[in-house]
Amino acid sequence: MAYIDPAVARVVQRVRTRVLESAAAPDMSWLLDPAPTAPLLDGPAARLTPVECHVLVAAALIELDIRFGSLFAALQAPLPARRPCVGLLAWLLGDADGDVTTASHDLVRRGLLAVDNPDDPRAEWTLRVPVPVWDALRTGVIEPATLPPHLTLRTEFPALEDVAVGASQQPMLARLPGLLLDPGLKALVVRGPRGAGRTTLLGAAAATLGQGVLIHDGDIGGPAWSVFEALTALCPILPVVNVEPGPGETIDLPLLRGLDRPLGVVTGRSGGLSGAGLDHALTLVLTAVGPGDRRRLWIEGGLEAEASDLEDIVDRFLLTPGNIRRAAPVARLQALSAGRRQVIAVDVRAATRTLRRQELETLATLLDPLPPDAGPVLSTAAEQEFETLLRRCRHRERLSRAAAQPGVTRGVRALFSGGSGTGKTLAARHLASLLDLDLYRIDLASVVNKYIGETERNLDRVLARAEELDVVLLLDEGDALMAKRTEVSNANDRYANLETNFLLQRLETFDGIVIVTSNAASRIDRAFLRRIDVTVDFLPPDAGQRWQILVAHLPHDHEVGPDVLDQVARRCDLTGGQLRNAALHATLLAVDGDHPVRSEELVDGIQREYRRCGAASPLNWMNGVSTRTDRPVG
Repeated sequence: MAYIDPAVARVVQRVRTRVLESAAAPDMSWLLDPAPTAPLLDGPAARLTPVECHVLVAAALIELDIRFGSLFAALQAPLPARRPCVGLLAWLLGDADGDVTTASHDLVRRGLLAVDNPDDPRAEWTLRVPVPVWDALRTGVIEPATLPPHLTLRTEFPALEDVAVGASQQPMLARLPGLLLDPGLKALVVRGPRGAGRTTLLGAAAATLGQGVLIHDGDIGGPAWSVFEALTALCPILPVVNVEPGPGETIDLPLLRGLDRPLGVVTGRSGGLSGAGLDHALTLVLTAVGPGDRRRLWIEGGLEAEASDLEDIVDRFLLTPGNIRRAAPVARLQALSAGRRQVIAVDVRAATRTLRRQELETLATLLDPLPPDAGPVLSTAAEQEFETLLRRCRHRERLSRAAAQPGVTRGVRALFSGGSGTGKTLAARHLASLLDLDLYRIDLASVVNKYIGETERNLDRVLARAEELDVVLLLDEGDALMAKRTEVSNANDRYANLETNFLLQRLETFDGIVIVTSNAASRIDRAFLRRIDVTVDFLPPDAGQRWQILVAHLPHDHEVGPDVLDQVARRCDLTGGQLRNAALHATLLAVDGDHPVRSEELVDGIQREYRRCGAASPLNWMNGVSTRTDRPVG
């Protein structure tokens, strides 16, 4: 027997009696006498008063038999609706004390009834029971197929002791179910990055109590909110609200009427929460999981425990638990498609690119990786600092555990300082290639917004997504956002300082790898410089470095004479970017002439670069001089 059937029988009998008493009773021969029924003792309907239950059933009779629609339309003419209005329900159910009307209005406020014509007089409000609510009343469970957008029912979770959390959260796992039963707890807020297991943690705790989780991830007060409120009042589930307030933004959470259990709230690390729904709340902040949990998650996802690359994968890819669960099966398929049984780091990197990166890619651009042997030509000092940065990135998690001083995180903040064309972006691409991670360049045109607070929100979004996906971020020309704070003389100064302050604080807590490039490091606020872990100064190349750059960018079969290479390297004070452009132009001329690159093409490319920057070329004396040699160099 369905949970609501006893109430249906009583309401049908009351409708029959009331209609047959009327002077102009319509034909009721199709309506059979209901069977005797027992009282409601369990199920969702047991949480309602008898009057509330009868109102809901009467409003939903058309869901059981379409002929009730014709009956209601005839009884409430000239109203055209086939669903009953408040006035008709009061007459059918007998409303001498006004209980039916009061119950109808209260059920509307609680989301158990919906009004099709809210602009009409309240007595003419046409009422309907939302489909998910009616299904829950009839079957005793929530039907996922009938839930509106932004509502999700989850019932399958790992055992609570198997949930991957940071070391500092491990002791409280066993205490969570007891907290959910404590009558003094009204809300449990779980903060952390996406994919950190925030909902999984709440769901695993609820599962130990025999409860599922109903998740709301839309606008508070939106169309799905009333259904969410109604279902949480009817069914023994843990309600969870997923909200993502931005920096400086506060989201108000109203009290869920009829809720006798704590409200779960899942949110990020920024933004504020307020409202009556958060009275007597407890907040848990999830931190990064350790290598032991990551190893277990990779193995559970299909990687072999004996795989030779497993330890390297665990150490190199610092993904959140949720992203590991998504990437592991894809990595295994990548290996199988390549004819391998064991997953290697290349498979994991390819799998991470299938993760949900849409939000990151709206604010940042993926840069193509460099071959490991195609790095920039650096000075000795820059090379040493670059190697320090590489070690810092490779061992950032171990360093955070081994460091004696508090506050050392897994985050790495690097500054690449130097003039245009000195190889800063090339070095960032080279670093990402050596780390086997993807590099995203922040698009300042998309991030910077004229509206107050939007720039900070965009920066927070791109930094948060980079942390979750474990990618390298490149903030090109970072001095535009990190300029020295000024005295406030107008509104523009004040809001520019706010953006600088936010970025300063956010980078300090950033848990990933970020590279800031600047052509004018002297313009960067000193507070930023104090928080930079590694600074690499990119100087214009000397003669020996210019020679290396030219040889690296010329085709292997070039026929440029060694004397010309020597003259260009010694006399042409160009940056690495300009030398690359010159070599590319020389290659274009050679392709057009269908022959290898010769000295005259290189000289032409060099002179073109000088013309572009408005300077006189030191190679003008070589015009018209044959510079070809039969011995290629390089």
